[in-house]
Amino acid sequence: MDAFQSMLKFFLNQKTAIGYSFMALLTLGGERLFSLVAFKCPCSSENTVYGLVFLFAPAWVLLILGFFVNNKAWKLFTGCCVNPRKIFPRGHSYRFFYVLGQITLSSLVAPVMWLSVALLNGTFYECAMSGTKSSRLLGLICQGKPKECWEELYKVSCDKTSMLPVENEEVKLSLQAQSQILGWCLICSASFFSLLTTCYARCRSQVSYLQLSFWKTYTEKEKEQLENTFVDYATKLSERNLKCFFENKRPSDFPLPTFAAWEAASELHSFHQNQQHYSTLHKVVDDGLEPCPQDDETTMVLVGTE
Repeated sequence: MDAFQSMLKFFLNQKTAIGYSFMALLTLGGERLFSLVAFKCPCSSENTVYGLVFLFAPAWVLLILGFFVNNKAWKLFTGCCVNPRKIFPRGHSYRFFYVLGQITLSSLVAPVMWLSVALLNGTFYECAMSGTKSSRLLGLICQGKPKECWEELYKVSCDKTSMLPVENEEVKLSLQAQSQILGWCLICSASFFSLLTTCYARCRSQVSYLQLSFWKTYTEKEKEQLENTFVDYATKLSERNLKCFFENKRPSDFPLPTFAAWEAASELHSFHQNQQHYSTLHKVVDDGLEPCPQDDETTMVLVGTE
């Protein structure tokens, strides 16, 4: 039992790395499936468009999905049209761009993985580049090759050129080599940029390493218990309402947070050293709140509780 608990704790501690590894495997599997089943290079003037669509369209879809499944994005934008001060609060307008940057970087992980895997495989790039009409690119690809390479490059992917099979294979290998070089450049650049952003964020941290570790643990536990509490309270409230409806009774009091409390607890959290609150909910519970209309906006004034 102790060994099982130790193993479970290890996997929980490494869940971010495991999640990224699982995403990488899914990306690899998806790319291979596209290459073998859906992708058929037309070997015509449409090669470039066709290859670029298969290269970038899935990456774009993954980017959109990354924004869509990011809870922080919805926390940032929910209600922003009704009250723009939610995303541009007074004195903290830069906060919007900082959080949007975090969301964007998080959402870029899957698209970068797709592009890296697709470029390393080389199939999509080979098809796209074989349809180029640029004399500069043609000179780069067909340098030292027969004139048929200049005229029939779009047929290389289908092995239908009038060049010798060896020469045709050389052109294909050259295109695949270019694709793999670009893939490794993308991987190295993304890794280095990720390291730089992580180092910058840690260097700018207002708290120590141990407190940051505690903060992350608290945030995970709060999120887990909040979801369980939502289910519990929603179940109890629905049971009360259904019972009162069918038995034709007046409902008993059921305490729930006020509208102001929901609004305040839904805001993005900003850490201040003089107030060690580890989440917006923590801040609301400790300080309390009082609705205060100001400039025709929904604003909250935190007050001390007795």
